[in-house]
Order: sequence, then structure tokens, then C-alpha cells
Amino acid sequence: MVAISRQPDKLDYASPTQFKFSINQLPKVEFFTTSINIPDLTLTDVVIPTPFKPIPVLGQNLTYGNLSLSFIVDEYLENYRELHTWLTGIGFPKERKQFTDFRSNTSNTGSASATPKVDVGAVGKSVADASMFSDATLTVLSNKNNPIVEARFKDMYPVSLGALEFNQQSTDVEYMTVQADFTYQIYEIHAL
Repeated sequence: MVAISRQPDKLDYASPTQFKFSINQLPKVEFFTTSINIPDLTLTDVVIPTPFKPIPVLGQNLTYGNLSLSFIVDEYLENYRELHTWLTGIGFPKERKQFTDFRSNTSNTGSASATPKVDVGAVGKSVADASMFSDATLTVLSNKNNPIVEARFKDMYPVSLGALEFNQQSTDVEYMTVQADFTYQIYEIHAL
């Protein structure tokens, strides 16, 4: 009787094509997203040296991998430029004004007048800097396209944007796909 109670009651498998992604800062990227991952999670450990075999002991720090997504680039490069503008706003390669311009004019995530959230993890982040981040949600869908699980990412920002490669020697049209990587404060998985 005990062995039967341990058997799964849902026998459907997760499909890699059943998902929906939304990110506040990049509405044109979210529509064209073709692949995305729920990042890896690693628990650090402590190794205690001994004269014989070193002994691993349970650690206490988690390391989150980057969120990677691929998207098809639209003809006018609008979705690519959305992400490019966000990265250059954070990195301001030409002048400091790029940072303030992005924060006040371009950012879709909020403004400097937004009410700050009280959160233990928000230490050291000012309200004005909140416009440089964006929350995102990856929704896993059932085989009937109903939402069943959400991975919610808090305070994301881009860390890399792939190159666009143009090629006259292509014999068949393959639309350009670009990969972008993001880091974030934390992600949580919620059953719906």
C-alpha cells in the first residue's frame, strides 16, 4: 500500500514548446522569443581537509545561473534595438547622459517617482535605479495551453546581447536569431 501512494498521479511530460515569456522592459522581444531557460541553481559547499579524504559539508550560499533567451529579430531591428538601448543605457559607452536619458525617457519599468518596495534584498538600490531593472515571468503551459507553473524573475538586467550576422551566401532564408543573457536578483517557481 505504501509503494502505491508514492506513485505519481500526473503522467504528462513537460513540453519544451509550451511556454510564454513576458518582460516589462522588452515588449517587442517577448513576442519573438523562440527559446528560454530556467537557469541552473548551485549550492556551494565547504570542504574540510583531513589527512585522508577531504570531507564535503553542506554550504549555505546559492549561485543562480544567467537567464538565456533567443529571439527572432524583426525586419526593422526594433526588438534588437530595444535590448541594445537598455544595455547602452546601463553601460553608457559615449557619455554619462546615456544613463540618465534611458532612465528617464526609455525605460518601461517605472520612473524615479515610483514608490520604493520594502524588501530585504533591495539593500543599496535607490528608487531612481529601479528603472534600470525589469521583472519577468516565464509561464509553463500544459499540453492544452493552460498556465500551470510560473518562474518569476526579480530585478533583471541584460549582461550580453549576441551579434547579428548578415550573409549573402545563404541559399535559403533563415531568419536571424539572437541570444541575450540576463542576470537577476532571484527567481522563484510558483504552481498556479
